[in-house]
Amino acid sequence: MTALLPSASRPSDRTPAPPHVELAGVTRTFGTTLALAGVDLAVPAGSLTVIVGPSGCGKSTILRMIAGLDAPDSGTLRIAGDDVTARAAGERDVAMVFQDYALFPHMTVEGNISFGLRLQARHHRRSGPGRDEIRARVGEVCALLGLDNLLHRRPAQLSGGQRQRVALARAIVRRPALLLLDEPLSALDPQLRASARAEIRRLHRELGTTLVLVTHDQHEALSMATHLIVMDQGTVAQSGNPGELYRHPCNELVATFLGTPRMNLHDRDGVRIGWRPADGRSATHRDGVPPGAFLVDGVVESCEFTGDGQHARCAGPDGTFVLVQREGESWLEPGDTARVTVPAARLHRFGPDGRRLP
Repeated sequence: MTALLPSASRPSDRTPAPPHVELAGVTRTFGTTLALAGVDLAVPAGSLTVIVGPSGCGKSTILRMIAGLDAPDSGTLRIAGDDVTARAAGERDVAMVFQDYALFPHMTVEGNISFGLRLQARHHRRSGPGRDEIRARVGEVCALLGLDNLLHRRPAQLSGGQRQRVALARAIVRRPALLLLDEPLSALDPQLRASARAEIRRLHRELGTTLVLVTHDQHEALSMATHLIVMDQGTVAQSGNPGELYRHPCNELVATFLGTPRMNLHDRDGVRIGWRPADGRSATHRDGVPPGAFLVDGVVESCEFTGDGQHARCAGPDGTFVLVQREGESWLEPGDTARVTVPAARLHRFGPDGRRLP
Protein backbone atom coordinates (compact mmCIF):
# COMPACT_ATOMS: atom_id res chain seq x y z
CA MET A 1 0.00 0.00 0.00
CA THR A 2 1.11 3.59 -0.51
CA ALA A 3 3.01 5.05 2.40
CA LEU A 4 1.15 7.67 4.44
CA LEU A 5 2.81 11.05 4.11
CA PRO A 6 3.83 12.66 7.41
CA SER A 7 2.03 15.84 8.42
CA ALA A 8 5.29 17.77 8.09
CA SER A 9 5.43 16.87 4.39
CA ARG A 10 2.10 18.44 3.54
CA PRO A 11 2.16 21.83 1.84
CA SER A 12 2.20 24.82 4.18
CA ASP A 13 2.43 28.59 3.99
CA ARG A 14 5.65 28.69 5.99
CA THR A 15 8.77 30.17 4.40
CA PRO A 16 11.22 27.36 3.55
CA ALA A 17 14.15 27.08 5.95
CA PRO A 18 17.52 28.19 4.59
CA PRO A 19 19.89 25.39 3.56
CA HIS A 20 22.01 23.82 6.29
CA VAL A 21 24.01 21.76 3.79
CA GLU A 22 24.74 22.73 0.18
CA LEU A 23 26.53 20.76 -2.54
CA ALA A 24 27.44 22.65 -5.70
CA GLY A 25 28.81 20.89 -8.77
CA VAL A 26 30.15 17.96 -6.72
CA THR A 27 31.72 15.12 -8.70
CA ARG A 28 33.34 11.90 -7.49
CA THR A 29 34.81 8.98 -9.36
CA PHE A 30 36.08 5.62 -8.12
CA GLY A 31 38.46 4.32 -10.77
CA THR A 32 36.46 4.41 -13.98
CA THR A 33 33.11 4.58 -12.18
CA LEU A 34 31.41 7.97 -11.98
CA ALA A 35 29.64 8.00 -8.59
CA LEU A 36 28.52 11.65 -8.57
CA ALA A 37 28.12 13.74 -11.73
CA GLY A 38 28.05 17.43 -10.82
CA VAL A 39 25.54 17.14 -7.97
CA ASP A 40 23.71 20.27 -6.80
CA LEU A 41 21.50 19.85 -3.74
CA ALA A 42 20.39 21.67 -0.59
CA VAL A 43 19.35 20.33 2.81
CA PRO A 44 17.02 22.81 4.60
CA ALA A 45 18.00 23.72 8.16
CA GLY A 46 15.96 21.85 10.75
CA SER A 47 14.64 19.35 8.20
CA LEU A 48 14.53 15.58 8.25
CA THR A 49 15.97 15.14 4.78
CA VAL A 50 15.91 11.66 3.26
CA ILE A 51 18.12 10.78 0.29
CA VAL A 52 16.68 7.80 -1.54
CA GLY A 53 17.37 5.92 -4.74
CA PRO A 54 18.35 2.55 -6.17
CA SER A 55 21.64 0.87 -5.25
CA GLY A 56 24.67 2.58 -6.76
CA CYS A 57 22.98 5.95 -7.32
CA GLY A 58 25.47 7.85 -5.13
CA LYS A 59 23.42 8.50 -1.99
CA SER A 60 25.89 6.96 0.51
CA THR A 61 28.79 8.77 -1.21
CA ILE A 62 27.01 12.07 -0.56
CA LEU A 63 26.52 11.19 3.12
CA ARG A 64 30.20 10.28 3.52
CA MET A 65 31.20 13.59 1.91
CA ILE A 66 29.00 15.58 4.26
CA ALA A 67 30.57 13.70 7.19
CA GLY A 68 34.08 14.39 5.89
CA LEU A 69 34.91 10.70 5.38
CA ASP A 70 35.33 11.23 1.63
CA ALA A 71 36.29 14.22 -0.52
CA PRO A 72 34.90 15.35 -3.87
CA ASP A 73 37.05 15.42 -6.99
CA SER A 74 35.54 18.81 -7.77
CA GLY A 75 32.79 21.08 -6.49
CA THR A 76 31.98 22.77 -3.20
CA LEU A 77 30.37 21.56 0.03
CA ARG A 78 29.02 24.06 2.57
CA ILE A 79 27.64 23.44 6.06
CA ALA A 80 25.83 26.32 7.78
CA GLY A 81 27.23 28.63 5.11
CA ASP A 82 30.88 27.66 5.67
CA ASP A 83 32.96 26.02 2.93
CA VAL A 84 34.01 22.71 4.49
CA THR A 85 35.14 20.99 1.27
CA ALA A 86 38.71 20.59 2.52
CA ARG A 87 37.89 20.50 6.25
CA ALA A 88 38.57 17.30 8.22
CA ALA A 89 35.70 15.25 9.69
CA GLY A 90 36.59 16.25 13.25
CA GLU A 91 36.32 19.93 12.35
CA ARG A 92 32.66 19.66 11.30
CA ASP A 93 29.82 19.79 13.83
CA VAL A 94 28.50 16.47 12.50
CA ALA A 95 27.66 13.07 14.03
CA MET A 96 27.00 9.90 12.04
CA VAL A 97 25.18 6.64 12.75
CA PHE A 98 26.54 3.85 10.57
CA GLN A 99 24.58 1.03 8.96
CA ASP A 100 26.15 -1.62 11.21
CA TYR A 101 26.01 0.71 14.29
CA ALA A 102 29.81 0.23 14.89
CA LEU A 103 29.50 -0.20 18.68
CA PHE A 104 32.55 -1.13 20.75
CA PRO A 105 31.88 -4.75 21.81
CA HIS A 106 34.05 -4.57 24.96
CA MET A 107 32.30 -1.47 26.31
CA THR A 108 29.02 -1.22 28.16
CA VAL A 109 26.10 0.81 26.83
CA GLU A 110 27.16 3.68 29.09
CA GLY A 111 30.76 3.41 27.86
CA ASN A 112 29.73 3.44 24.21
CA ILE A 113 27.48 6.47 24.63
CA SER A 114 29.99 8.50 26.66
CA PHE A 115 33.05 7.56 24.56
CA GLY A 116 33.00 10.66 22.33
CA LEU A 117 32.49 13.00 25.27
CA ARG A 118 35.36 11.39 27.21
CA LEU A 119 37.64 11.81 24.19
CA GLN A 120 36.59 15.45 23.95
CA ALA A 121 37.34 15.96 27.64
CA ARG A 122 40.77 14.34 27.28
CA HIS A 123 41.85 16.41 24.26
CA HIS A 124 40.30 19.69 25.42
CA ARG A 125 40.89 19.72 29.17
CA ARG A 126 39.85 23.35 29.63
CA SER A 127 36.86 23.57 27.26
CA GLY A 128 35.76 19.93 27.24
CA PRO A 129 32.94 18.52 29.38
CA GLY A 130 33.67 17.50 32.98
CA ARG A 131 32.69 14.20 34.59
CA ASP A 132 29.47 15.55 36.05
CA GLU A 133 28.41 17.04 32.72
CA ILE A 134 29.18 13.78 30.89
CA ARG A 135 27.16 11.79 33.43
CA ALA A 136 24.25 14.24 33.14
CA ARG A 137 24.25 14.24 29.33
CA VAL A 138 24.41 10.44 29.13
CA GLY A 139 21.53 10.18 31.61
CA GLU A 140 19.51 12.70 29.62
CA VAL A 141 19.89 10.91 26.28
CA CYS A 142 19.30 7.47 27.85
CA ALA A 143 16.03 8.72 29.34
CA LEU A 144 15.05 10.11 25.93
CA LEU A 145 15.67 6.74 24.22
CA GLY A 146 14.57 4.39 27.01
CA LEU A 147 18.04 2.97 27.72
CA ASP A 148 18.14 3.64 31.48
CA ASN A 149 17.96 -0.02 32.48
CA LEU A 150 20.54 -1.17 29.91
CA LEU A 151 23.53 0.99 30.90
CA HIS A 152 25.68 -1.91 32.16
CA ARG A 153 25.03 -4.33 29.32
CA ARG A 154 27.38 -4.92 26.40
CA PRO A 155 26.30 -4.86 22.72
CA ALA A 156 26.21 -8.68 22.50
CA GLN A 157 23.52 -8.67 25.20
CA LEU A 158 21.26 -6.28 23.26
CA SER A 159 18.63 -6.80 20.56
CA GLY A 160 18.95 -5.17 17.14
CA GLY A 161 16.55 -2.41 18.11
CA GLN A 162 18.43 -1.72 21.35
CA ARG A 163 21.78 -1.54 19.53
CA GLN A 164 20.25 0.91 17.09
CA ARG A 165 19.10 3.13 19.98
CA VAL A 166 22.57 3.01 21.56
CA ALA A 167 24.12 4.12 18.26
CA LEU A 168 21.62 6.99 18.07
CA ALA A 169 22.32 7.93 21.68
CA ARG A 170 26.09 8.00 21.06
CA ALA A 171 25.55 10.43 18.20
CA ILE A 172 22.93 12.59 19.92
CA VAL A 173 24.83 12.97 23.21
CA ARG A 174 27.39 15.12 21.39
CA ARG A 175 24.58 17.59 20.53
CA PRO A 176 25.67 18.00 16.89
CA ALA A 177 24.10 20.61 14.63
CA LEU A 178 23.88 17.94 11.92
CA LEU A 179 23.04 14.25 12.37
CA LEU A 180 23.69 11.74 9.55
CA LEU A 181 22.09 8.28 9.39
CA ASP A 182 23.32 5.69 6.88
CA GLU A 183 20.64 3.01 6.29
CA PRO A 184 20.02 2.91 10.08
CA LEU A 185 17.03 0.53 9.91
CA SER A 186 18.20 -2.01 7.35
CA ALA A 187 19.25 -4.60 9.96
CA LEU A 188 15.91 -4.54 11.79
CA ASP A 189 12.93 -6.81 11.20
CA PRO A 190 9.77 -5.19 9.72
CA GLN A 191 8.00 -4.71 13.06
CA LEU A 192 11.02 -3.07 14.67
CA ARG A 193 11.54 -0.89 11.59
CA ALA A 194 8.06 0.60 11.99
CA SER A 195 8.68 1.54 15.63
CA ALA A 196 12.20 2.80 14.83
CA ARG A 197 10.81 5.10 12.12
CA ALA A 198 8.43 6.62 14.63
CA GLU A 199 11.25 7.00 17.16
CA ILE A 200 13.51 8.84 14.70
CA ARG A 201 10.66 11.19 13.73
CA ARG A 202 10.01 11.89 17.43
CA LEU A 203 13.69 12.56 18.09
CA HIS A 204 13.83 14.95 15.16
CA ARG A 205 10.86 16.91 16.49
CA GLU A 206 12.21 17.07 20.04
CA LEU A 207 15.86 17.83 19.21
CA GLY A 208 15.28 20.27 16.34
CA THR A 209 18.54 19.07 14.74
CA THR A 210 18.99 18.92 10.98
CA LEU A 211 18.94 15.23 10.12
CA VAL A 212 20.02 13.57 6.86
CA LEU A 213 19.05 9.93 6.38
CA VAL A 214 20.04 7.67 3.48
CA THR A 215 17.90 4.70 2.49
CA HIS A 216 17.00 2.58 -0.55
CA ASP A 217 13.50 1.97 0.87
CA GLN A 218 10.98 4.34 -0.74
CA HIS A 219 8.31 3.54 1.88
CA GLU A 220 10.76 4.57 4.59
CA ALA A 221 11.58 7.73 2.67
CA LEU A 222 7.98 8.84 2.11
CA SER A 223 6.87 8.07 5.67
CA MET A 224 9.74 9.92 7.38
CA ALA A 225 10.97 12.82 5.26
CA THR A 226 10.07 16.47 5.57
CA HIS A 227 12.37 17.03 2.57
CA LEU A 228 13.02 14.30 -0.01
CA ILE A 229 15.86 13.89 -2.51
CA VAL A 230 15.63 11.15 -5.18
CA MET A 231 18.95 10.17 -6.74
CA ASP A 232 19.53 8.51 -10.12
CA GLN A 233 22.92 7.42 -11.49
CA GLY A 234 24.94 10.03 -9.65
CA THR A 235 22.57 12.95 -10.18
CA VAL A 236 19.58 14.45 -8.34
CA ALA A 237 16.46 13.37 -10.21
CA GLN A 238 14.08 15.48 -8.09
CA SER A 239 13.98 17.07 -4.64
CA GLY A 240 11.42 18.84 -2.49
CA ASN A 241 8.27 18.16 -0.53
CA PRO A 242 7.58 14.36 -0.38
CA GLY A 243 3.91 14.85 -1.23
CA GLU A 244 4.78 16.96 -4.25
CA LEU A 245 7.25 14.35 -5.54
CA TYR A 246 4.68 11.61 -5.10
CA ARG A 247 1.83 13.52 -6.75
CA HIS A 248 3.89 15.29 -9.44
CA PRO A 249 6.98 13.20 -10.27
CA CYS A 250 9.24 14.95 -12.77
CA ASN A 251 10.02 11.79 -14.75
CA GLU A 252 9.29 8.08 -15.06
CA LEU A 253 12.07 7.05 -12.68
CA VAL A 254 10.70 9.10 -9.79
CA ALA A 255 7.13 8.07 -10.68
CA THR A 256 7.86 4.34 -10.60
CA PHE A 257 10.34 4.45 -7.70
CA LEU A 258 7.96 6.16 -5.26
CA GLY A 259 4.80 4.31 -4.28
CA THR A 260 3.86 0.68 -3.58
CA PRO A 261 2.64 -0.97 -5.74
CA ARG A 262 4.60 0.94 -8.37
CA MET A 263 2.86 3.21 -10.88
CA ASN A 264 1.23 1.52 -13.89
CA LEU A 265 2.46 2.71 -17.30
CA HIS A 266 0.82 2.30 -20.73
CA ASP A 267 1.86 3.47 -24.20
CA ARG A 268 -0.85 5.45 -25.99
CA ASP A 269 -0.29 7.52 -29.15
CA GLY A 270 3.41 8.15 -28.49
CA VAL A 271 2.82 9.12 -24.85
CA ARG A 272 3.33 7.08 -21.69
CA ILE A 273 0.24 7.25 -19.48
CA GLY A 274 0.81 6.54 -15.78
CA TRP A 275 -1.61 5.96 -12.92
CA ARG A 276 -1.30 4.86 -9.31
CA PRO A 277 -2.88 1.44 -8.60
CA ALA A 278 -4.99 2.98 -5.83
CA ASP A 279 -6.41 5.61 -8.22
CA GLY A 280 -8.11 3.13 -10.54
CA ARG A 281 -11.74 2.09 -10.14
CA SER A 282 -13.15 -1.25 -11.22
CA ALA A 283 -16.03 -0.88 -13.72
CA THR A 284 -18.21 -2.97 -16.03
CA HIS A 285 -19.12 -2.58 -19.70
CA ARG A 286 -22.51 -1.22 -18.57
CA ASP A 287 -20.86 1.63 -16.68
CA GLY A 288 -20.24 4.87 -18.49
CA VAL A 289 -16.71 6.26 -18.77
CA PRO A 290 -16.37 9.66 -17.04
CA PRO A 291 -15.25 12.50 -19.35
CA GLY A 292 -11.46 12.52 -19.79
CA ALA A 293 -11.01 9.32 -17.80
CA PHE A 294 -8.48 6.70 -18.86
CA LEU A 295 -9.87 3.25 -19.67
CA VAL A 296 -7.85 0.02 -19.55
CA ASP A 297 -9.01 -3.60 -19.93
CA GLY A 298 -7.40 -6.85 -18.94
CA VAL A 299 -7.75 -10.26 -17.33
CA VAL A 300 -6.90 -10.87 -13.66
CA GLU A 301 -3.86 -13.15 -13.38
CA SER A 302 -3.40 -13.16 -9.60
CA CYS A 303 -4.63 -11.49 -6.42
CA GLU A 304 -2.68 -10.64 -3.27
CA PHE A 305 -4.61 -10.17 -0.02
CA THR A 306 -3.19 -7.27 2.05
CA GLY A 307 -5.52 -7.32 5.07
CA ASP A 308 -7.46 -4.15 4.31
CA GLY A 309 -7.76 -4.88 0.59
CA GLN A 310 -6.15 -6.73 -2.28
CA HIS A 311 -3.82 -6.13 -5.23
CA ALA A 312 -5.25 -7.54 -8.46
CA ARG A 313 -2.52 -8.12 -11.06
CA CYS A 314 -3.91 -8.00 -14.58
CA ALA A 315 -2.74 -8.36 -18.18
CA GLY A 316 -4.35 -6.81 -21.24
CA PRO A 317 -3.72 -5.29 -24.68
CA ASP A 318 -1.91 -2.31 -23.08
CA GLY A 319 0.35 -4.54 -20.97
CA THR A 320 0.25 -5.54 -17.33
CA PHE A 321 -1.14 -3.40 -14.52
CA VAL A 322 -2.09 -3.60 -10.84
CA LEU A 323 -5.38 -2.46 -9.31
CA VAL A 324 -5.71 -1.82 -5.56
CA GLN A 325 -9.16 -2.82 -4.25
CA ARG A 326 -10.36 -1.79 -0.80
CA GLU A 327 -12.39 -3.61 1.83
CA GLY A 328 -16.08 -3.34 0.96
CA GLU A 329 -15.60 -3.30 -2.82
CA SER A 330 -16.58 -6.20 -5.05
CA TRP A 331 -13.23 -7.91 -5.39
CA LEU A 332 -11.99 -9.40 -8.63
CA GLU A 333 -10.75 -12.99 -8.79
CA PRO A 334 -8.20 -14.71 -11.05
CA GLY A 335 -9.71 -15.23 -14.51
CA ASP A 336 -12.15 -12.33 -14.20
CA THR A 337 -12.26 -9.62 -16.85
CA ALA A 338 -10.98 -6.36 -15.40
CA ARG A 339 -12.15 -2.98 -16.70
CA VAL A 340 -10.58 -0.01 -14.92
CA THR A 341 -11.22 3.71 -15.21
CA VAL A 342 -8.85 6.37 -13.89
CA PRO A 343 -10.02 10.00 -13.41
CA ALA A 344 -8.24 12.50 -15.65
CA ALA A 345 -6.97 14.43 -12.61
CA ARG A 346 -5.12 11.30 -11.43
CA LEU A 347 -3.26 10.64 -14.68
CA HIS A 348 0.44 11.25 -15.32
CA ARG A 349 1.86 11.73 -18.82
CA PHE A 350 5.47 11.23 -19.87
CA GLY A 351 7.19 11.93 -23.19
CA PRO A 352 9.57 9.67 -25.13
CA ASP A 353 12.50 10.98 -23.05
CA GLY A 354 10.74 9.96 -19.82
CA ARG A 355 10.08 13.52 -18.69
CA ARG A 356 6.73 14.62 -17.33
CA LEU A 357 4.41 16.36 -19.77
CA PRO A 358 2.00 19.14 -18.75
